[in-house]
Amino acid sequence: MEDTQLMMILFPVVFLMNVIAYYVFIPRKYRIKFKNKNGSAAGNNDQQTNQKGASKSAYSFSTEILPYLLLVSFIYILVKSQGAIVNMLDISPDYALATYILNLEGGKVSMFQSFTNPLLTYVSSFIYLFGFSFLLIFTFVTLIFTRQIRALQEYAIAVAIIYVVAFPFYIFTPVKVTGYTLPNVIPLLYDLSPIIYNGLRTVDPFFDNCFPSLHAALSILAMLFIMFKTDLKGFKVVAVFITLAIQFTIFYLGIHWITDFIAGGILALLSYYLATKYHDWLVNKFRHIAGSMHNGRF
Repeated sequence: MEDTQLMMILFPVVFLMNVIAYYVFIPRKYRIKFKNKNGSAAGNNDQQTNQKGASKSAYSFSTEILPYLLLVSFIYILVKSQGAIVNMLDISPDYALATYILNLEGGKVSMFQSFTNPLLTYVSSFIYLFGFSFLLIFTFVTLIFTRQIRALQEYAIAVAIIYVVAFPFYIFTPVKVTGYTLPNVIPLLYDLSPIIYNGLRTVDPFFDNCFPSLHAALSILAMLFIMFKTDLKGFKVVAVFITLAIQFTIFYLGIHWITDFIAGGILALLSYYLATKYHDWLVNKFRHIAGSMHNGRF
């Protein structure tokens, strides 16, 4: 039961954060425009027009948005099934990369715990767990409600690229968290509560999904899309703050190595470039495959 308690807390809190952020950061003009596109803001004389608009919006959602959300969901579930995949395939991990990172860095990351404070630990844990999830999900929400469909597709593709690149490292060359490796670093997050420990163990069974850092890669990616693909000035400030705070928490809480962060940052920039540069080519390939499957060629 303890392994699901964290999710039972995480989902409603992040949902509430998104609802509040929607009314605080999404301008009213976008909310009204979205309602009109779904046929809910006009009078009875325009009922037929609204029905056509609603049908068109539904068609746009099912073809332009839903496939990309499903893509990210599928890859996310695949990555989080790491433990089952390792056991099923009887994979023996190679810890050479972990040894190399340890020899390269030593205990440098311990400087982030030169000063620890209970309040700072609680705040950092909230940012790591809730702030991170909120930033990723609200980026999707922002792009949907501001009708940035191309940017939404690019964001989904970039997220998928990050997961696909990171997954083989987690399977074949795992790197344990600093809190369970370095004698002078405490696993502050995992020691905070059994609910957190057991909840995170369901998605990272051995606490060795470190290189590259998904928290670094995905938060930096979300920040890039908010900064360069939206006009929400208020949320841009919040996105930058949350992203910077997340980078601090991954070290302070005894989770990631500096090398993990650097690799995550590079992966974020690379995935952003690939998704925005080759969007049209990737979308055309995706549509071609989907059309072939629909016509029974596969």
